[in-house]
Amino acid sequence: MNALAFLTDPVLAGFLAASMRLAIPILLAALGGMFSERSGVLNIGLEGAMLIGAFVGFVAAFLSGSLAIGVVAAILAGIVFGLILGFYTITLGANQVVVGIAMNLLAVGVTAFFYRLIFGSGTQSPRIDAFPPLDLGALANIPIVGPLLFRQDLLAYVALGLVVVAWVVMAKTRLGLNIRAVGEHPEAAETLGLDVYRIRYLAVAISGALAGLGGAFLSLSATGIFIDNMTAGRGYIALAILILGRRHPVGVLLAALLFGAADALQLRAQLLPTGVPFQFMLMLPYVLTIIVLAGFVGRGGAPAALGVPFRRGRSGD
Repeated sequence: MNALAFLTDPVLAGFLAASMRLAIPILLAALGGMFSERSGVLNIGLEGAMLIGAFVGFVAAFLSGSLAIGVVAAILAGIVFGLILGFYTITLGANQVVVGIAMNLLAVGVTAFFYRLIFGSGTQSPRIDAFPPLDLGALANIPIVGPLLFRQDLLAYVALGLVVVAWVVMAKTRLGLNIRAVGEHPEAAETLGLDVYRIRYLAVAISGALAGLGGAFLSLSATGIFIDNMTAGRGYIALAILILGRRHPVGVLLAALLFGAADALQLRAQLLPTGVPFQFMLMLPYVLTIIVLAGFVGRGGAPAALGVPFRRGRSGD
């Protein structure tokens, strides 16, 4: 097979398109986690915020008949989820890891309960018409770039645009400077007149909104359905992406594409007559997560005050 035939091969094109599509939800959650962690709040609850967003977005879209309403509802649900997590971790100063895990478990139970309350427990799952891929004509046929960038739907392009927005906010605006200041040294930031609590609440609200949007992508774009625990650990993968991407929007995007490619690879490998059990293939994205956490956790450029509760008038403990 010559180079041109390889670059235009439909199998490669499908793999690249799937890699981007599978990267989008974890990219959105990781961008949200970046805002939270840069402010000093370790948001282990990304998984729960994604699940809540997927559920609320699906229910709102199903009942209203509007995908746009579903997206807005998912974002609002994510914000509420983030603010609740913020109340325990910022106001009460509770252990951020424990609170995040508890919120994740709560999200699993709440979504399963209310899904059956609204739709019943029958075997026929309700469906909606998901966001379709946009028709961008000849752009979709460009080798490599076309399948990767021009065979996606509206939410995918929103996510890519948010990478640019996140970079501008964090690197070029006063808000980004304030977020980074309270994440590095909240006591010093307070002496300069910054309201550490308010800034951290804003950061976790943004975090919840983006994670909720990532969850909405799963139910409103990728599948058109909601199933129990459909996030399947993507919120935890987003935490690994933050470390690998060094909490920078561009680094997060590249890391998300890496994990998206791993997920797409395991899906395609299951169809090959390799004799390898498909359960082993399913492990690939999670094994990659463990490798990242083991190899890069000490070099992730974490803010100095990450995970440390702040109390006015004294150092965090």
